[in-house]
Amino acid sequence: MDAVSTELLVGLFIALIFSSAFFSSSETGMLSLNKYRLRHMVNQEHRAAIKASSLLAKPDKLIGVILIGNNLVNILLTMVATVIAERFLSEALVIALLPILLTFIILIFAEVTPKSIAALYPEKIAFPASFALHFLLIVLFPFVFLVNIISKALAKVLGIDLNNSNLSDNLHPEELRTVVNEAGELIPDQHQGMLLNVLDLAKATVEDIMVPRNDVVGIDMTHDIKNIMHFIRTTEYTRLPVFEGDINNVIGILHLRNAARFINGSDDTITHEAIRDNLSTPYFVPESTSLSTQLLNFQKEKRRTAIAVNEYGEVVGIATLVDLLEEIVGDFSTDAADDKEEEDIVPLSNKWYKIDGSTSIREVNKHLDWDLPIDGPKTINGIILEHLENIPDAIVSFEIAGYRFELTDISETRIEKVKVTMH
Repeated sequence: MDAVSTELLVGLFIALIFSSAFFSSSETGMLSLNKYRLRHMVNQEHRAAIKASSLLAKPDKLIGVILIGNNLVNILLTMVATVIAERFLSEALVIALLPILLTFIILIFAEVTPKSIAALYPEKIAFPASFALHFLLIVLFPFVFLVNIISKALAKVLGIDLNNSNLSDNLHPEELRTVVNEAGELIPDQHQGMLLNVLDLAKATVEDIMVPRNDVVGIDMTHDIKNIMHFIRTTEYTRLPVFEGDINNVIGILHLRNAARFINGSDDTITHEAIRDNLSTPYFVPESTSLSTQLLNFQKEKRRTAIAVNEYGEVVGIATLVDLLEEIVGDFSTDAADDKEEEDIVPLSNKWYKIDGSTSIREVNKHLDWDLPIDGPKTINGIILEHLENIPDAIVSFEIAGYRFELTDISETRIEKVKVTMH
């Protein structure tokens, strides 16, 4: 290189610095691309995204061409820097100073700075670079192929098969939850909450949303017509379970729309048989069915009301499509239901609340934004009895999961009312 002018060598040195920066930023930019956004852009037939996606589909070849190019450039960079330094410095100073000076220059201008920029703006760096890398992959393919063959053989000796990766791009539910939470302003808060609630459906069961057996109201066909018709005319509900003597003997569901066929006129003209003729077949589901599965079952069976049964076949409650949808979109229940919830959870002074023992723990958590444990009993009465392991015969105070409980009303079989506050 003695015949080459110093100015030309300096220009070549600068060009090599930019080339090294290109390979460094390309590597970081390509590997920093959001793979889900990239897939979306590929579906939109974005030309640069398609090129980048094709390169990322073969990461061994992509990394191979980048590293081969970068190492070749850095070697040339070292050679040129040595020639330039020898023209101005003694051999001893070249040996002493050049490695330190060259390392500093490469780190700042060809590594740290370009990689930092690429990490911040991966698409702006990776998309234009993908065209150059694709061309270089064609030109350097023999070298890339040879390097990959040797690399895979070495990895195989170490017991690693680079051709068989068990890694998956699929997101687990909790990872997807993190993505939704991190979406920020990209997703409105209301929609964000709905998406998170959909993810929670698999964690909840029919038992979590059903109206418990003790609170179920329906038509007992052993009653006389006058009492039955009075109940039908005054009820607040649209669909009523119909049973004979006991809720376990459910014979159907009466939709009040169908009741209009026999509700007019004198009660003397109405018969039990007329009511039976307008019943729909009861739809039974296990109380342990997950809400995600039950939502699909409601759609498949074209049903809106399900009767929940336990492992012994006993009726334990009723779940409706409205109850399930409220788990996703929030409450849009009737005024009667809202009034009942207000009666079940009554605010007191100093952040205390008086809560009915039959109230669902999930309802308490939603209404008060609390975090009472829901992996065990489903009601306030249940969680208290599990904690105390008996029904106390006196007013007691205790703490569960950071919440202070004070019993106020107790019957022989259950906790009727309790005061609760966050401790």
